Amino acid sequence: MAVATTHRLGRDQIIWAFGPDLDPVLEVEPGDTVTFETNDCFTGQIRSEDDLVTEIDFDRVNSATGPVAVKGAEPGDSLVAEILDVRTAEVGFATLIPGFGQLIDKVQAPVTRLFEVRDGWIEMNERVRFPAQPMVGVVGVATDGESLSNGLAGRHGGNLDNHLHGAGAKILFPVRQPGGMFAVGDMHASMGDGEICFTGVEIAGEVDVRFDLVKGKQATWPVTELEQSWVAHATAPEFEEALALVSEEAARLLVDEHGFSMEDAFIFLSVACDAGIAQACKPAPGFGTIARFSIPKLDCTPAPFRP
Repeated sequence: MAVATTHRLGRDQIIWAFGPDLDPVLEVEPGDTVTFETNDCFTGQIRSEDDLVTEIDFDRVNSATGPVAVKGAEPGDSLVAEILDVRTAEVGFATLIPGFGQLIDKVQAPVTRLFEVRDGWIEMNERVRFPAQPMVGVVGVATDGESLSNGLAGRHGGNLDNHLHGAGAKILFPVRQPGGMFAVGDMHASMGDGEICFTGVEIAGEVDVRFDLVKGKQATWPVTELEQSWVAHATAPEFEEALALVSEEAARLLVDEHGFSMEDAFIFLSVACDAGIAQACKPAPGFGTIARFSIPKLDCTPAPFRP
């Protein structure tokens, strides 16, 4: 049996898009842990409240550190990325971007706000202070066709912006290229569920990820396993389509893995589970919707896949 080892990747080893032909900067064994140093989503272009998003290079947004190939990962498998820890820098930023997000027609934009992170708390200003909830926004693997910028989400993962993707989450990615080719970035010190202003507290930091494989099983989109639930995802340009796709994805997992009929799965999703939107920041020209369905871990639904 191979001995699990720990590796480190610097924030200069990055990709700007997920596609089918990624070259790994590191190859690891299942069971290995990698510490990824990540940039903030602006890649250091915003350093004060005087720096505005209208003045930055948007070709240098949402870098992802990697990619990492996992030995033995083949198309048809699931690559398991377990987030062990997320550590942020001390200063992050949130912004208002002209034309993007709920309420944008009621506020002045562009605006940049600085947030300081101390001892697990975030200070927004002299009177607003709240607990930090570190998570990663961009987490993905190689695609089976088109290349997608890191700002976009899809069946490979990418910019899922799911606030549940912090320490303790296991994300199961459908492997579509040998090795999987995993990369991660776009860390947030905090982001409300829905991300209505189009950014969270964007910040640099480090994330520890342990890798494993589930052989011969995969969903269409990534599936996240948490302590008390598991979460199906789907992406589409608009809310209605994304909700329809995630409902079908969750139902299919219940039918294929846990023996539900489609009718019983439909009812079970309605009475025992929770549908939601990880991104509700419309209007967002050129960006889609990320929907999710949370299924509780019960005797009948203990995990996304049967052993």
